[in-house]
Amino acid sequence: MTTFAELGVDQDIVDALAAKGIVDAFPIQEQTIPLGLPGQDIIGQAKTGTGKTFGFGIPVVQRLGLDPEPGVKALIVVPTRELCVQVYEDIDMLTQNRATSVVAIYGGKAYEGQIEQLQAGAQIVVGTPGRLIDLNNQRLLDLSHATEVVLDEADKMLDLGFLPDIEKIFQKVAQVRHTQLFSATMPGPIVALARRFMTNPIHMRASDPDEGLTQANIRHLVYRAHSLDKDEVIARILQAEGRGKVVIFTRTKRAAQKLVDELNDRGFNAGAVHGDMSQESRERSMAAFKAGKKDVLIATDVAARGIDVNDVTHVINHTIPEDEKAYLHRVGRTGRAGNTGIAVTFVDWDDLHKWALINRALEFGQPEPVETYSSSPHLYADLSIPAGTKGRLTAAPKTTAVRTPRPARAADIAAEGAEAGTTRRRRRGGQEHVGASFIEQSDAGSPPASVNAAARGADGADAHTRAGTEHHDGKPAPSRRRRRRGGSGGTGTPVATS
Repeated sequence: MTTFAELGVDQDIVDALAAKGIVDAFPIQEQTIPLGLPGQDIIGQAKTGTGKTFGFGIPVVQRLGLDPEPGVKALIVVPTRELCVQVYEDIDMLTQNRATSVVAIYGGKAYEGQIEQLQAGAQIVVGTPGRLIDLNNQRLLDLSHATEVVLDEADKMLDLGFLPDIEKIFQKVAQVRHTQLFSATMPGPIVALARRFMTNPIHMRASDPDEGLTQANIRHLVYRAHSLDKDEVIARILQAEGRGKVVIFTRTKRAAQKLVDELNDRGFNAGAVHGDMSQESRERSMAAFKAGKKDVLIATDVAARGIDVNDVTHVINHTIPEDEKAYLHRVGRTGRAGNTGIAVTFVDWDDLHKWALINRALEFGQPEPVETYSSSPHLYADLSIPAGTKGRLTAAPKTTAVRTPRPARAADIAAEGAEAGTTRRRRRGGQEHVGASFIEQSDAGSPPASVNAAARGADGADAHTRAGTEHHDGKPAPSRRRRRRGGSGGTGTPVATS
């Protein structure tokens, strides 16, 4: 392994990395840093999770110097908000021993804070295309002196339709500049972009040796699962031996929120990142996941590239990705930085054709996913789930709260019937149930709302006492108005309240 000091990185940056326990460089860093430091234009082809942020970030920070003049000198463009935050944090860490200031510019957050940092003289901007162009159009962001330009995740920019915005941005930065472009794949439009806006770039591909290593580090399990059983299967996987942080991908925002609610109800510590959440909520959820306060993160694809956490042990595809590229981006959340990981993918019956395409493209040699249920022995064996594991860590709070007070409530109803001189009747499913018999019938279904009300009694007093004729202070209690239901009530005369 090569150290960063051996690559010619300044000592203050080496110290900042060492403080985080980072000493040896990854392959993409070994290739890009020696060329980036003197100002060579670079096309770096490497998958996410291989350390490319430091590969382009270290040359940018070092080339600006220890104390650069105020004003934007470097621009790093990324496709998503989550990736923007992640890259910002990494670059900010590299500059901690320097006077250089870094600012993250992205949508979903108030303009004021970002504008204040720009006006304070921030030298490095990490941003998403939309907000960058917006602030530039308002003349609040001057890019004309940006001599260091990085385009990260270029293929994702293409997928999201940002290519016209990227061309606008390149027209606004300094004409003489050092440009670095990074992408996991190199489709035609990205190659054309590089030819137009880069000067004699050197194309380096760190994917060949590294791709095989990453694939070897990830164990891929594919199951044909029933949609109604998926939550139970996931809950049992979350109790596997050696399980660390887990990222679960869903196809829709609604499915993500439903799953996080379900897992929390089962006793797991889960958070979510999806488009229906505010940017602040998404950042809080991501920060809690990184810090270990939550160890399960449910996300949609929009957040996939911003999840840069080295200790993710499992990735679960709740629904199959659209294609092999999306699959690789999802499962790339695990097996990072040389660690091992497990990727579990659920394939619905209707999506078998999608798996056939992914299997063929990635040469998995597994054309037919194994039919799997939460009770399948091979599920326990594949994922080292202890025998006897069930899909719930704690009993549901609602069940406990509802069932405890039922006997007391039955007595309450009987007492009220005696007080009114009549038998209380309710009609359920076309049949009448009388007195306590009604409670016995309702026990098999949803409890009446009055049962929940009794369960929430603040003083914990006996139900019969609450229905009695006296308050605790000895004063007579006001009589209750008896309400008629459906035109039929008790035979007794209703009593008016005082």
